[in-house]
Amino acid sequence: MARWCYRHRLVVLLLWLGALFGLGAASTAAGTNYANVFSLPDTDSATAYDLMEKAFPERAGDTDTVVWKVNGKDGASVRDDSVRSRIEPVLEEIGRIQGVGEVTDPYAAQGAAQISEDGRVAYSQITFTEQANAVPMELIEDVVGTAQAAERDGLQVELGGQAVARTQEPPQGTAEAVGILAAAVVLFLAFGSLFAMLLPIVVAVAGVGTGMIATMLMSHVTDVPEVAPLLGSLIGLGVGIDYALFIVTRHRRGILRGMQPEEAAVTALNTSGRAVLFAGGTVCIALAGMLVMNMRFLDGVVVATSLTVVLSVLAAITLLPALLGLLGVRVLSRRQRRRLAAAGPEPAEASGLAARWSTYVQRRPRPIAALALVVMAALAIPVLSLRLGATDQGNHQESATTRQAYDLLAEGFGPGVNGPLQVVVDGDAPAGLVDGIRATEGVAQVAAVPPANGVTVIQVVPTTSPQSEETDRLIDRLRDDVIPQSGAEAHVGGVTAVFKDFASVTGDRLPYFVATIIALGFLLLLVAFRSLVVPLTAALMNLVAAAASFGVLVAVFQWGWGAELLGIGKEGPITSFLPVIMLSLLFGLSMDYQVFLVSRMHEEWVHTKDNARAVRVGLAETSRVINSAALIMICVFSAFVLSGDMEGAMAGIGLAAAVALDAFILRTALVPAAMHLLGRSNWWLPDWLEKRLPHLAVEPKEEVTGAEEEPVVTGRASVVHGFIRSADGVPVDGAAVTLLTKGGRRLDRVSSLADGSYIVSVPAPGTYLLAATAESYGSRAVQVVVAVGPLVYDVELADGEVDAVN
Repeated sequence: MARWCYRHRLVVLLLWLGALFGLGAASTAAGTNYANVFSLPDTDSATAYDLMEKAFPERAGDTDTVVWKVNGKDGASVRDDSVRSRIEPVLEEIGRIQGVGEVTDPYAAQGAAQISEDGRVAYSQITFTEQANAVPMELIEDVVGTAQAAERDGLQVELGGQAVARTQEPPQGTAEAVGILAAAVVLFLAFGSLFAMLLPIVVAVAGVGTGMIATMLMSHVTDVPEVAPLLGSLIGLGVGIDYALFIVTRHRRGILRGMQPEEAAVTALNTSGRAVLFAGGTVCIALAGMLVMNMRFLDGVVVATSLTVVLSVLAAITLLPALLGLLGVRVLSRRQRRRLAAAGPEPAEASGLAARWSTYVQRRPRPIAALALVVMAALAIPVLSLRLGATDQGNHQESATTRQAYDLLAEGFGPGVNGPLQVVVDGDAPAGLVDGIRATEGVAQVAAVPPANGVTVIQVVPTTSPQSEETDRLIDRLRDDVIPQSGAEAHVGGVTAVFKDFASVTGDRLPYFVATIIALGFLLLLVAFRSLVVPLTAALMNLVAAAASFGVLVAVFQWGWGAELLGIGKEGPITSFLPVIMLSLLFGLSMDYQVFLVSRMHEEWVHTKDNARAVRVGLAETSRVINSAALIMICVFSAFVLSGDMEGAMAGIGLAAAVALDAFILRTALVPAAMHLLGRSNWWLPDWLEKRLPHLAVEPKEEVTGAEEEPVVTGRASVVHGFIRSADGVPVDGAAVTLLTKGGRRLDRVSSLADGSYIVSVPAPGTYLLAATAESYGSRAVQVVVAVGPLVYDVELADGEVDAVN
């Protein structure tokens, strides 16, 4: 398929453009129909909601609030003629706007409860004819502008509600644009080529663009929450750029080795492309694990995020080879092209900081593992204070009109007015129920609404805010004590009760969800790497990463550390559905890095049966790409602080912290250090299990092709490995080590790493010539005899030695 896409690149490009524009036109015509369905079946709040719908089916539109307060001299009141003459005409004008269904008037006889006891604060409720997402932005802005026109010195007017909150959102795509720009800088520094930098970005934008548009269309056939497209774009940009980065890196390496661009692209897709398919499938399986929670709200998130990941993978394995075909050798920087033309193909090598760090980890695994564990444990401490709940407009920034309206209502009527409870009775309420509720600790106000359609609703205003733990305890008292004592068949509902039930169910089901995704990851790695210890280590590392990243999340969003600096508003509980989403994404992303790191180690282990070398070489050759990919994801995820959505900001900061800790501490320090300490037991697998496990090739060995290609020699392959050192024992970095046949034909050529280590492939047992040469030294050629297993051979180079090779 990669070769077909490469050769028919114009067809592939036209198909992708057609899909983007076709889906875009369809979504423009159809619009969106997002729905936040937080209620859960078989919960008390869900039963109350169903009864409320039966009692008041006409109240389907979004209800927002206009709040005003008089400031200045003592005795000033919202009832003053000077205030009333400004507010009443405004409310009448808002009521005449098309799309507004009802406006309550606190100055009417039935509106007395909408004026505070001190007379300084009042509010009016505006009910639109549509839900918040369906209300036209022009209508909302008209209402906001009309209400705020009444403001003057001494009279403050603010508005709150879901529809009004839409006017405060930053321009759509701001977070994505900033994330892409930051990723572009990282890619340019990594590749040194403008064209190579653009490839992952174009591929990611194509995958995310089609995914977002498809999600808009899917919202018409299933419940997709508002936050789903944001989460889909967040994960889609991250994995889309990373997957393309892995493939482009392998493609560029192939060209630098002397392969033709087409063969390099085919090889890259057949190696890294297979790993991308495996990684993308793993992410989707992890996301699908959210279905275990049996929550309708999460079903829509699974649809949006999984669809975006699938399309991002599809773009990486079809659109990317087509773009590689368009660029040819221009995927390399000008300097690399000049060097390739002047000096010829070069071997792939791991050198510099990555190789030095890998050697350092091998020499000091215990202190590195201990330090990494201490850092992760310290970051995980705040997770002990994790409290699930829901954010509301009280968490918005202080400058926002929705936050100002929220605070004014709390000031005038008490904090509980922002999250009233509804005790819903199927039938007439018993005489003692209202009195019992009024006498309950934590209740500020009680008002019974006349029965409608056989349902009685009792409005209960708590003394504490919706996010307060005391409000949660009040709900429990009403359900467990007050209602049963009255003998009524009643249920406690309202937004606050819904979110409490959502958090309770999430907390109860979360352990099963974690167990499911950890077990799934264990099985996948068990099959891929034929080991029990490697997947067990990965499972433990995933739990450590999750705990530390949630610790960061609690410190920032629940404790408020740095919240003001980040501009994310007031601290509050962690959104109840966020742990499920974050664990799914974290599991998928961690699996990506684990597969990429350990697959290279596993390849070395299969060839050499030397655990220390396998871990050292695997870390040296993959850490740079893993760190580059992680840095890109951190940039993309962190940019979602600018999304204007608290859940999006939480997910962005949490995932950025998780990726940073996973890549820079776990995968490049703790995992390799632990594998050095475990030694050969890393690769232990009982024989009975080995025979029963299916075989899964994550990334096949890259074949040698191009001008230097040699005939294949049949027989059992092996290796020669060891160290290149000077006469005084100093490791020689960058020495060229060549394996030749006795007739002088070259079979393999590598460069020694920073610690002097090398490894060359041997096609079959036999006698060969091993030559080593390095700048400032002479060269040495020796005859080696390779039997069935690997051969360890150290080479010593001396200054001024005769050039034995030439």
